[in-house]
Amino acid sequence: MISLKKSIPALIIFGVFSAITLTVFYQLLAVEKRLPIYNPSDVNPKLVDPSIKHVQTNHTIADFKLINQNGVTITNKTYEGKIYIADFFFTRCQTICIAMAYNMSELQEQYKNDVDIMFLSHSVTPVMDSVPVLKAYAQKKGVIDGKWNVTTGSKKHIYELARKSYFAVLDEGNGDENDFIHTEQFVLVDKERRIRGYYDGTDKKAMQKLIADVALLKQEYNRK
Repeated sequence: MISLKKSIPALIIFGVFSAITLTVFYQLLAVEKRLPIYNPSDVNPKLVDPSIKHVQTNHTIADFKLINQNGVTITNKTYEGKIYIADFFFTRCQTICIAMAYNMSELQEQYKNDVDIMFLSHSVTPVMDSVPVLKAYAQKKGVIDGKWNVTTGSKKHIYELARKSYFAVLDEGNGDENDFIHTEQFVLVDKERRIRGYYDGTDKKAMQKLIADVALLKQEYNRK
């Protein structure tokens, strides 16, 4: 008969080995979900300016300077340390922008108490969308100051952001007076100014996916 004293060390070793094995097993099962980081080479080539198609790493949203609905200058510093959702619109749009504005408003309501989340809308008709026009639009759409900036600015600057930073439009152009872009894309940007997702701003299922992806992104930061 095996002595109990002799069997205790063996039982301890077996228990420790089992615990380690189970821990490793569950870690393998719980594969960490992370959102992709989009670089020019990851995006539809038709969306990317030829000058940066070769870039495979470290793409970030370029520095920007815009004017919001209150006449306040908005820059990338305004969004420093924030996750934000960006889009491109114009106030007189009677097609896709209606659904986009509604869905952005719903997202604002979803995250109105979350200090990590902000919103940024760029007018693609900045000459017509002056500060007073944007102010009236913002009031109509329930824009919360400090949470959602509805902006105007230099057309060339905004169009370059759309094409070279956000990769949001297929149309080629140089931002001159005859140039016009129109896109339904919502773009998810992380705290490092990297693109983490694209979503159809007119589609409810896409909005559910966006909300789920924001949760994943927040988990990613919580693990750091």
